[in-house]
Amino acid sequence: MRTTTATNFRANIKGFIDSVINDSQEVIINRGDDAVVLISLDEYNSLKETEYLMSSKAMEKAILQGMEDVKKGNFEEVDIDAL
Repeated sequence: MRTTTATNFRANIKGFIDSVINDSQEVIINRGDDAVVLISLDEYNSLKETEYLMSSKAMEKAILQGMEDVKKGNFEEVDIDAL
């Protein structure tokens, strides 16, 4: 994650945007006591999808249970190309 000032960001906006898109590198832009974070659209969409999935307690429980099952080897592999 990179950090910069608003003044430096304005002067080098293309480079910062390229870095965020090409390197998946977030940029914190400080402006006095406030700050914002610049992230790629793909990263934003991923965060929003996670937020949506975790907004349902039932879905959150199912996802966490699935992750635990995978860790324990409690799963069955399926060849989706054969379906």
